[in-house]
Amino acid sequence: MHATAARTAVRSFALILAFQAHTGFAQTEGDKRSSATSQQRDGQHDFDFHFGTWKTHLRRLLRPLTGSTRWVEYQGTTVVRKVWDGRANLVELAADGPAGHFEGLSLRLYDPQSRQWSLNFSGLGSGSMSPPAIGRFTNGRGEFFNHETLNGRAILVRFVISDITSNSCRFEQSFSEDGGKTWEVNWIAVDTRI
Repeated sequence: MHATAARTAVRSFALILAFQAHTGFAQTEGDKRSSATSQQRDGQHDFDFHFGTWKTHLRRLLRPLTGSTRWVEYQGTTVVRKVWDGRANLVELAADGPAGHFEGLSLRLYDPQSRQWSLNFSGLGSGSMSPPAIGRFTNGRGEFFNHETLNGRAILVRFVISDITSNSCRFEQSFSEDGGKTWEVNWIAVDTRI
């Protein structure tokens, strides 16, 4: 995940939480029971499917939110290691393509109180982790949000993990410059188990 995108996800998530807190007063009793049930789900092993070594095919939009349609592709390897009995994991991605060499590191941490994951990313040479994208899995699909700036503009970032099987999964990052009304996909990675 792009470092700017990761910082954007944190800000977006804060806005989403504030909106949810505001609209929560209008919930019916049934909605509250349903919400409480979903919040009780223990998701500390949501990423267990991803442990191991994967072949990664990565596509990246070169200039997001500029109208550009130029994508570059990479082929590489992703290694995911369990930390803290699955309540955290470390992801290492190394890939090569026409745009050069790419390496990324992601530390995913589970918060048992909020029952949410934080996805913390660093690219090779950055020397620091980006602010986390925060979210959870629902019905086998993970959604994580952040608020960033891109070229001086405030944007929302959404990171989705989907199409999860025992041998493959898909990761997609999108940016929105209109508060989440529309999204432009700028990063697609498909992992296939080796």
